[in-house]
Amino acid sequence: MLEMVMNSARQFFAGTLFKDNKAAIRQLMIAAALGVVAGVLVGLVAPVWAGAIAAGAVSGAALPVLYKDLKYA
Repeated sequence: MLEMVMNSARQFFAGTLFKDNKAAIRQLMIAAALGVVAGVLVGLVAPVWAGAIAAGAVSGAALPVLYKDLKYA
């Protein structure tokens, strides 16, 4: 299992995991931006730990939706 993770990480950093690396990075940045926005908005009205949980939940929920059409090489 660890070897599979290491192999995927090597392919990702070598740029050979996805067919369109720019689309994968763009979608990752969209999910990160959504998480930051959610974290800041929740952090304004609630404790910081609640903002961190909201940011993680939003970006974690957004990634599968954004990555559903990604093609692997």
